[in-house]
Amino acid sequence: MRIAIVSGKDEGPTKLNAFDNALSKAGIGDVNLIKVSSMLSENAEICDLPKLKPGAMVNYVLSRITSDNPGDIITAVVAVAIGEELGCVVETSGINKNPENLVKEAEEMVRYMMEKRKVEIKELIVEYSNTQIENIASCISSVVYLNDR
Repeated sequence: MRIAIVSGKDEGPTKLNAFDNALSKAGIGDVNLIKVSSMLSENAEICDLPKLKPGAMVNYVLSRITSDNPGDIITAVVAVAIGEELGCVVETSGINKNPENLVKEAEEMVRYMMEKRKVEIKELIVEYSNTQIENIASCISSVVYLNDR
């Protein structure tokens, strides 16, 4: 299994437009996103996001946060733990929360998931995006499941 970990942030005239712009900044704005749960197959490989075909059906796990309160600081986080037997993904987000605390929270959650499954972590990666709101903004962090073909 191959995955890409991406993030993006942007403003827009509406919450939906801000979210769409953040997806585009992350490189996943022109595809159909299919939400999946947070499991990875054994020895998942992290790759750069390739150019995706517009309109393609793409599986993903997504952390998202949007605010229209100027001055707010928003953060979206994903954490990925990869083991030989399987891997896990978690997502969290927050408004006006310390990004370091959100990263720590995500790391603790994904470690717990792996521990409950008795799987040793070979690799742990955290990706986040954050921004301070000017008008309306959105942040996303995502794990994108790539076709093996």
